[in-house]
Amino acid sequence: MKVLTITLNPTVDKSTSIDKLIPEKKLRCEQPKCEPGGGGINVSRGLTRLGLESIAMFPSGGRTGKLLEQLLEKEGIKSYPIEVAGETRENFIVVETVSNQQFRFGMPGSEITTEEQLKITTFLKEISPFPDFIVISGSLPPGVNPEYLRDIVKIAKEKGAKIIADTSGEALAQMVDEGVFLLKPNLGELANLTGLESLDNDTADDAAQSLISKGKTEAIVVSLGPQGAYLVTKDTTQLVPAPTVKKLSTVGAGDSMVAGMVSVLARGGDFLEMVKMGVACGSAATMNSGTQLFKREDAERLFQFLNRGDK
Repeated sequence: MKVLTITLNPTVDKSTSIDKLIPEKKLRCEQPKCEPGGGGINVSRGLTRLGLESIAMFPSGGRTGKLLEQLLEKEGIKSYPIEVAGETRENFIVVETVSNQQFRFGMPGSEITTEEQLKITTFLKEISPFPDFIVISGSLPPGVNPEYLRDIVKIAKEKGAKIIADTSGEALAQMVDEGVFLLKPNLGELANLTGLESLDNDTADDAAQSLISKGKTEAIVVSLGPQGAYLVTKDTTQLVPAPTVKKLSTVGAGDSMVAGMVSVLARGGDFLEMVKMGVACGSAATMNSGTQLFKREDAERLFQFLNRGDK
């Protein structure tokens, strides 16, 4: 097994559309669509689109948890659901068709107890064969201290796996303090990690290099949104600009970017190829409306475009 994704706060994303959002009126919605969601789960979904198998590990509880498992099975994604007592959360997304604006209602999720957290780490220790890459992505549910992620990182590193971290706040800080293989922060998150008030494109390199020199990570990909991404390693600094596309929605772009990067790493590609595929997949995701991720043909076309730009 090459890739395991860990999503501690998974969700079922339920989406619909209406003509116009009007307060205090009964609004007639289109038939809802349910999709599996949560950072790591979306990365697994993206990897499947790119023809790479992964396993999605996540806590699963109640009726919504069972639905989540069924949705993943329907998409052909292997999973390690860890049974918990609380109900898996749902998110609700509404698209207003007259404006194409999207309204996203995110639920907090149920608390995961200390005993259930131990159940997750115990299960992780027993996975065989152990994955080469572990993606830890998404928010933390109630009841989980950010320091818990250090335990997960320690287990993975002891077994020789490379950790890709894509979260935020204190959770990201704890993982970085323990040391990971790859980070994908935005400028604000990188500033927080390095104790600075703010960063721009010119100062991001020094901030990233400071973390690398301390042994906190081997590579950092700074997400710059519509500008693309900035790759920083011990020996390399390079901007990969995002191709110009018609943007319909930015939902799922970050997870799509991580999926693209991991697909290259799992196949033995280098860091620059990794970032190009990440930017291609992230840009391709913005070409789709609603909660969709990217289409493989769009991502591959944009990847080839980025490669031609270097020649």
